[in-house]
Amino acid sequence: MSKIFLSITLWVAFLYGVAQQDSVKLPFSIASEKKLDDEDIAHKKEGTYVTAIPQLSSDPVNGFGYGAEGMLYFNGKKTDPLFNYSPYRAKLSLSLFNTTKSQNEIVLGLDLPYIFNSKWRVRVEGIYENDPNMVYFGVTEKSLAHITNPQTGVSYNNYDSYINSLAANDKNYNRYEEKNNLMLDLSGERSFFKSKMRAIVGFRYASFGLFTFAGNSLLQNDFVNGKTLGVGRTTVSMLQAGLVYDTRDLESDPGKGVFAEVTDELSLQALGSNYTFNKVFAQAKIYQRLFPSVFKKLVFSMRAGIAALNGNAPVYEYMEEWGSEGGVYDVVGGRFVLRGYKQARFVANYLDFVNIELRARFAQFVLLKQHIALSAVPFFDVGGVGDKFSHLTYGTNYRYAEGLGLRIAWNVNTILRFDYAFSQEDRQFFFQFGHSF
Repeated sequence: MSKIFLSITLWVAFLYGVAQQDSVKLPFSIASEKKLDDEDIAHKKEGTYVTAIPQLSSDPVNGFGYGAEGMLYFNGKKTDPLFNYSPYRAKLSLSLFNTTKSQNEIVLGLDLPYIFNSKWRVRVEGIYENDPNMVYFGVTEKSLAHITNPQTGVSYNNYDSYINSLAANDKNYNRYEEKNNLMLDLSGERSFFKSKMRAIVGFRYASFGLFTFAGNSLLQNDFVNGKTLGVGRTTVSMLQAGLVYDTRDLESDPGKGVFAEVTDELSLQALGSNYTFNKVFAQAKIYQRLFPSVFKKLVFSMRAGIAALNGNAPVYEYMEEWGSEGGVYDVVGGRFVLRGYKQARFVANYLDFVNIELRARFAQFVLLKQHIALSAVPFFDVGGVGDKFSHLTYGTNYRYAEGLGLRIAWNVNTILRFDYAFSQEDRQFFFQFGHSF
């Protein structure tokens, strides 16, 4: 692993060096909306630097999590014509994570915006993971019902009360495990219209090992009865395409602008996949500064998303929607979309959601030559699922959650997110890198 990381680092350094051309003129026209604001430019570091921090988390499903994530940034000089228009010239990231309940993950990523001072952006990500703590409540809108003890038929509003009610043979009724998952994502983006628009093409190869536990298992029962697919060792390979409109001033921590995208994933047996299906996902994000003459940085942020899945897809494909800047995971539920409910709590062929955050910066300072900014973030999440697209109009198909978060912006680009969310059914705390959207 260390040799691979060193080799990639050397290649990134080479590409970074080629891209550096001291000039006052942009290599091509870029919209003024894409320029970072004066404060972010002032605090953006020049040259190469490393950000590394331990990852800590606590979750009733996965236990106590620990690990580390490091990012190697190549920012260039202030004389670089793209310094004021890009979050970085290159980023190499490595994440190692483990939990007390045996979830572990290794993620290696490379991101090259405006590669060779061109309109192209290249992203590569490789993932290896094991997770014995996955949860399953079905892949239809029946998952919206209260969780019910399979033996007694008693329904529960509270997740912990439900878990405590299960008999020994049912303790793993809603659980399954993923073993030795391997994923490789490759994508290229080409900018148009002064970098406001991007067209994306990509490819994903994934090998999944999905297994149920001994005893009564909802997933095993559904698999045997033909209600779902994907148990065992399976392979998915997909062609990906998308179109993006983006006027944000800073990708990692926007203060203004709009981001909207439509993506499509097509899995075909002709590509070596075990399944044939299609997934379409659309989302829009809006960022607007409020009262700039009064508050240093008070940003209203909102995201709305909608997705559809058609064909014979394995169960794990219901849990993620592909986006140009990374997937939206655990839909609907979990750390990104509906933070007050367990991951993948509500699942069906069609889904939509809305997230609202008010990001209020209340302090900033320099600590050991590192710029730190703190923001309080109250938030509200709502999401729904349906077996048919028309069912997304049913009010009874929606759930909501709310909560309060803290954001720590470290040297502008690195965002640490702390969220405490609650719903009718659950309470959850998350610590993650990056904003939820």
